[in-house]
Amino acid sequence: MTRTGPSRKRESVIDENLRRVYDEALEEGVPDRFTDLLKALKEQDQAKGTQK
Repeated sequence: MTRTGPSRKRESVIDENLRRVYDEALEEGVPDRFTDLLKALKEQDQAKGTQK
């Protein structure tokens, strides 16, 4: 079933907004605190690996 008129326009606006929000989320990057946490966890795993 093909949509026409207002329904099609509404879907188009929703699509555009979803793409915009997705693109903005990709541009945000990873916060420094998450990068620091990942680094600490990696160091912790490496330390455990040398203790075996």
